[in-house]
Amino acid sequence: MRNTLGDLNNHLFAQLERLSDEELSGDKLNEEINRAKAVTSVASQIIANGSLVLEAKRLADDRINADTKLPKMLEG
Repeated sequence: MRNTLGDLNNHLFAQLERLSDEELSGDKLNEEINRAKAVTSVASQIIANGSLVLEAKRLADDRINADTKLPKMLEG
């Protein structure tokens, strides 16, 4: 597993393909649905973290006062 948003996108489409398998039914389908829910939960957190990083970068780039400090946890 790699760690880029492009990789995440590939994982999400792979999960969609597994869910679209018309031969899945019963327990196997339920197992895949549960896996999709877990993948979606983790992916949502990764996307939210990426949005926070972008927002912090935008704040750092747009600050008018050069003395303005970013919170320590948002520094790269």
